[in-house]
Amino acid sequence: MAKQKRTAITPRREEDYPTWYQEVVKAAEMAENSEVRGCMVIKPWGYTIWEGIQKNLDVMFKESGHENAYFPLFIPKSFFEKEAKHVEGFAKECAVVTHTRLEDDGKGGLKPAGKLTEELIVRPTSETIIGASFSKWINSYRDLPLLINQWANVVRWEMRTRLFLRTTEFLWQEGHTAHATKEEAVKETAKMLRIYTDFTKRYLAIPTVSGEKTESEKFPGAVSTYTFEAMMQDKKALQAGTSHFLGLNFAKASNIKFQSKDGKEEYAWTTSWGVTTRLIGALVMTHSDDDGLVLPPMISPLHLVIIPIYRDKEEENKVAAFIEKFIFELDTLRYDEQKIRYKVDNRDMRGGEKLWEWIKKGVPIRLEIGPRDIENNSVFMGRRDKQPKDKTGIKVTQFVNQLPSILDDIQQNIYNKAMKFLNSNSINIDDKDEFYQFFTPKNINNPEIHGGFALSHWCGDPQCEKNIKDDLKVTIRCIPDNGNQEEGKCVYCGKTSKKRVIFAKAY
Repeated sequence: MAKQKRTAITPRREEDYPTWYQEVVKAAEMAENSEVRGCMVIKPWGYTIWEGIQKNLDVMFKESGHENAYFPLFIPKSFFEKEAKHVEGFAKECAVVTHTRLEDDGKGGLKPAGKLTEELIVRPTSETIIGASFSKWINSYRDLPLLINQWANVVRWEMRTRLFLRTTEFLWQEGHTAHATKEEAVKETAKMLRIYTDFTKRYLAIPTVSGEKTESEKFPGAVSTYTFEAMMQDKKALQAGTSHFLGLNFAKASNIKFQSKDGKEEYAWTTSWGVTTRLIGALVMTHSDDDGLVLPPMISPLHLVIIPIYRDKEEENKVAAFIEKFIFELDTLRYDEQKIRYKVDNRDMRGGEKLWEWIKKGVPIRLEIGPRDIENNSVFMGRRDKQPKDKTGIKVTQFVNQLPSILDDIQQNIYNKAMKFLNSNSINIDDKDEFYQFFTPKNINNPEIHGGFALSHWCGDPQCEKNIKDDLKVTIRCIPDNGNQEEGKCVYCGKTSKKRVIFAKAY
């Protein structure tokens, strides 16, 4: 038996995928569990990635006409009760505030006091509280469209949590818009989904499939929900984000009315859309390997790290002087219209330890610079999209001239690899037995990695959808928006179908 290559992360993906994921997050120092059950502490490396997501998405939102605002964390319970399907959908996830303060219990501790006349819900989503403001801000057709975004945190009670993927408290953005016509609102819903998929491809190097959710999977209270789904390396789907056409449901619940050009009083058509820190989990599980995190240059906190190599003080001084001149040239470069993000790692540690730390953190380029490199006026380069031992010497001038194109090459390689994985694990299945076999674990020692995206016909009957979910824990991730009509038979019951949908196990 061939000896397995030693890896920085144990267990490997093929051995224990869920634990591998947690170990990658831990080794990259991205986040950790907090003392509050189900909540996480996002550490600087992980938070910087979120800042990159936030910064670049924010630009795209503002370029499409949206403005940022902020709304209360606490929402009166009566607001939720105005929209029946909405409150039903979120009731089990809501955290409820019942008292206003704490007081001395006379035993050296504290007890709640001052019970509220109406309970407050800690924000699980903001349609209702934002609707209250919209009802005051909108009076005339001249006030429309109203295009608002909020960067915030939300709370949803979770029984089983996993860092970034599912936590009780998480960070997100939620867009909320109001329009004079149904057509405008539908167009807005589609536009925001397109912005998300463009961002995810360009910055995160994650390929996705998009389309409409089924009735059972859509957002509570929405008329229709659109999603974009990514495939993780265990072949499960991860819902990366959603965009909802809310119709008139929330406008009626919140009394969002306007006077039309004809002088008539009408309800506004509304939308909402959002992505969360779950995107960081998607980033980890789409690209990382058994040596740790792999980051696309467009979103990585650092484009490159420089590691000085020396044996004594004299060599240290020479290397430091060389690096000082080198980074002066780096400061003149731009990538994605921004300065090159780099760090010189001068910590008092062995060079090998530093190298492996940055490999596990996923930095796209590692540069080693020692006395020999100074003599050759070169740097020793390792790339995170290649094997750790795959390193090469390159002249400084050549490296500086080619750095933006090298980063582009790494970004594209990472995307191509993920795209190849998605394509190779997305298959058309028309036979029921084959469908069930596809979603049945083959290896009892590692049941997590199996399946993929099954593009199969569905008759539209919710009972067929439910039966498949009950039998296999497989759901319809989306009805693809590619518009391809194709006659077929439902993979479950055999009734007539006009289009394939995407079935998968999911997070």
